[in-house]
Amino acid sequence: MSKMTVAEAAEHYKVSKEAIHNRIRRGTLDCVIEHGIKYVVMDDAKNPPAQNSAGNDKYYSYIEQENSALKAKIAELEGETRSLREQREQMLIAEKEKIEQIYKERDAQLKNVLQVVASKFLTHQNMDTVIEEAVASDEVLYDDPAEDVIDVLDEEHDLVSLKQFLKLKMFSKKKREKIAARFEKHAEGDARIIVSDNKFYLKPNHFDYSDLIR
Repeated sequence: MSKMTVAEAAEHYKVSKEAIHNRIRRGTLDCVIEHGIKYVVMDDAKNPPAQNSAGNDKYYSYIEQENSALKAKIAELEGETRSLREQREQMLIAEKEKIEQIYKERDAQLKNVLQVVASKFLTHQNMDTVIEEAVASDEVLYDDPAEDVIDVLDEEHDLVSLKQFLKLKMFSKKKREKIAARFEKHAEGDARIIVSDNKFYLKPNHFDYSDLIR
């Protein structure tokens, strides 16, 4: 058994000094350190021939290159995934803002329709009260503004249907049903309520219905 420096071993096996260090790390070559100098222990029975070692070095070098290529590909895919995620988030934000804008525009249109109808059938004072109550109410139920907007028996006498009157008040559906039942109960003996074709009509400009609408 003999020993060589790393440089001598590299010359002996016809490889680079880095290849010798790699073999020492893999355990295919033994080494000792004397006086701070690393020596390769030469044991022909254990150490492979130079040709086989060179082949191993090429194989390990190939594996390292493949690993580097795979790492670069993984980094590229991670970047693409991050970019796609950011694009999706931006699309969701844009759609959310678009939906919010649509509802704002619809609310504005509905408010305009209600103001026009209120100004046609109620006094100026009553109209302001309706709008104020609609804004402050926490029971607002938005119906289709194109559905049954005007249901009047006689415009000349300022009559408005109970159904339309309650819509102008912007009560919830549940509350409108309760009020309608109350009007039906008192309709026969109450001069403020006009009945025609099983429908109830009111004169909000002439009578106070606060006792029935509560």
